[in-house]
Amino acid sequence: QVRLVESGGGLVQAGGSLRLSCAASGIIKRINHMGWYRQAPGKQRELVASITTNAGDTNYGDSVKGRFTISRDNAKNTVYLQMNSLKPEDTAVYYCKSNTNFGDSWGQGTQVTVSS
Repeated sequence: QVRLVESGGGLVQAGGSLRLSCAASGIIKRINHMGWYRQAPGKQRELVASITTNAGDTNYGDSVKGRFTISRDNAKNTVYLQMNSLKPEDTAVYYCKSNTNFGDSWGQGTQVTVSS
């Protein structure tokens, strides 16, 4: 099985920045891609950003393009999400997701709160 440990969430003022990290551990033979999703109260979970581990191809949700950057460190099985110019509407629980030889796995989530 894959264990995902997220860190870096917290409270920040609008316009500020946060960096999330997600480390994958376990008997992993192959990580195909990793990414971040978020879920605000009363809303569906949505894609924030994803990245393939081989080519580093990225995909972003429309609402975060130009403000968030996803990156990875393959040697550490870790993915990062740099979030700049944060807005109150970015407030949500952010979940890490990985796709490996075990299939899809999810982290427990980390709260990001942006105050106006």
